[in-house]
Amino acid sequence: MKADRIYNFNAGPAALPLPVLEEIQESFLNFAGSGMSVTEISHRSKWFDDVINDAVTRVKRILQLDDRFHVLFVQGGASMQFCMVPMNLLGAGDSADYVNTGTWSTKAIKEAEIQGKSIHVVASSEDRNFAYIPKEIAFTPDAVYAHITSNNTIKGTQWAQFPDTGGAPIVSDMSSDIFSRPLDMDKFGLIYAGAQKNMGPAGVCLVIIRDDLLARTPGDIPTMLRYSTYANKNSMFNTPPCFAIYTVQLVLKWLEETIGGLGKMEELNRKKAGLLYDFIDQSDFYRATADKDSRSLMNVTFRLPSEELEAALVAAALKNGMGGLKGHRSVGGCRASIYNPTPLAAVESLVDFMKTFERDNG
Repeated sequence: MKADRIYNFNAGPAALPLPVLEEIQESFLNFAGSGMSVTEISHRSKWFDDVINDAVTRVKRILQLDDRFHVLFVQGGASMQFCMVPMNLLGAGDSADYVNTGTWSTKAIKEAEIQGKSIHVVASSEDRNFAYIPKEIAFTPDAVYAHITSNNTIKGTQWAQFPDTGGAPIVSDMSSDIFSRPLDMDKFGLIYAGAQKNMGPAGVCLVIIRDDLLARTPGDIPTMLRYSTYANKNSMFNTPPCFAIYTVQLVLKWLEETIGGLGKMEELNRKKAGLLYDFIDQSDFYRATADKDSRSLMNVTFRLPSEELEAALVAAALKNGMGGLKGHRSVGGCRASIYNPTPLAAVESLVDFMKTFERDNG
């Protein structure tokens, strides 16, 4: 860790790989010999064509996407996708299934209901404050899609295995665990992910959509809310968030060329999460909030004996070079977001700090 930088455990906007930040810094004033910043070049220029095309190519290569899938960059974050998904995919007489595993699932359900779409909440973990991922779900046989949130940042849960939907394509909000592990893309019809948690800065949302779902896009919804608008124009119908896409491209390059792909990334993520969960589980002072078989590899949520101690830990951690450990405002507690860019050394330092804090306050 550089002397003037802390370990960043924020849930989003979150940590970026240090080599990516250094490359941005080095080229920020004169990007690719253009004499301009990447924030100044035209999105119609060859310089940006190279950026966005390389980003698309890397997404396809990393996830092993075949020609059925289209890679789009959309503004509005994952929250915009909560309304765009049903708006584009559900016509008259169609229905979709939703699984409610927390705040972001709840918001997605609400946005579909606002439009009067026919949806079925086929499972929910609300009965235990969203501390687990539901099992044995009865999906609707003729549903157009089945919507899940793959990782829940607030409650610290994650789908360890994706469900058998009976043939309905999965539509998944993967904002907080995209590119954290290999995926069987045959299960998915659409994936969306706000960049600011695990692959870039705020300002762009990655959408991966399969041909058969893209074909459902109607012509009577606003132009900028149609997936076909982005697919037909390589995400450049209007001016895209160029800097955000550039940063995503560099993160994908880091993932491929420095980490070695999704298999290696998953190994590292499991090692980081295992180190932190193992420590919490052997402690009588700290308590993990998610069920063991539903725990997130990205967001480790935990409580201390009192809210006063939780506030004290967050403050003391910051003084010791570790920021972002306060839990979401809706649930309190503590949360360590250990996304792809978070180094193992950061988790090791956090565990050492938590041991000391427990010894002094337990």
